[in-house]
Amino acid sequence: MKIAFSNLAAPGWTLDRTVAAAGELGYDGLELRLLDGEPIEPAGLDPATRRTAGAALAEVTLVSLDTSIELTRPFERELEAALELAAEWGTSTVRVFGGTHDSPLDNIARRLEPGLDAAERLGITVALETHDGFARATRVAELLQRVDRPSLAALWDVHHPYRFGESPHDVVGALGSRIHLVHIKDAVRRGDDWQLVPLGEGDVPVRESIDALRLGGYDGWMTVEWEKRWHPELAEPEVALPRELATLRGWLEAS
Repeated sequence: MKIAFSNLAAPGWTLDRTVAAAGELGYDGLELRLLDGEPIEPAGLDPATRRTAGAALAEVTLVSLDTSIELTRPFERELEAALELAAEWGTSTVRVFGGTHDSPLDNIARRLEPGLDAAERLGITVALETHDGFARATRVAELLQRVDRPSLAALWDVHHPYRFGESPHDVVGALGSRIHLVHIKDAVRRGDDWQLVPLGEGDVPVRESIDALRLGGYDGWMTVEWEKRWHPELAEPEVALPRELATLRGWLEAS
């Protein structure tokens, strides 16, 4: 499996510095969530910014363009803009969220169809993350069953389904070959909350998740998601990114 990192880990880095760090640290690619330290809004980027960022990203394998799109809200125009930007920047994946748990899946499936038509024309996969109202893999699987198209897949964040009682084998059993991308992180339970910690120091069954993926035939990307943008108290990227990569590569080699 190849390993990328999300630039959530380095909100203070310029894009040029982030791209350079991927090679310097030994990562295989980059997952892009931020631009100038802020979440990317594809529809709001001016042409000059798009061109400058695109030139920088040409020096790295861009694994995914991570958006804030939520499928339970009106998303059609946002998704169209994100697909166009992903194609311009040379990635074949756009990450989206499901949103809340209260929208009928049939309605989401119907509204997705035009965007998935566009995604297929552009050669892009829309990856729905196990997050928020869709944190359970079984919920994501319900939508994927309604939308049986190659342009819609799952992004497994190993933390969130576990929080809701799903084991790694439950997740792989529910999502199977529709797993397109994996987010790797660890956390320790503190009462009703979770605190992010270095890989191997928490309660999330990350190594078991890797084993389940391999048994299921997955050989795609794994992204280290060190969420310093949302949790400023976390270690700096110069410390965290080499450490997380070393741990993850060690586990991959040992399994």
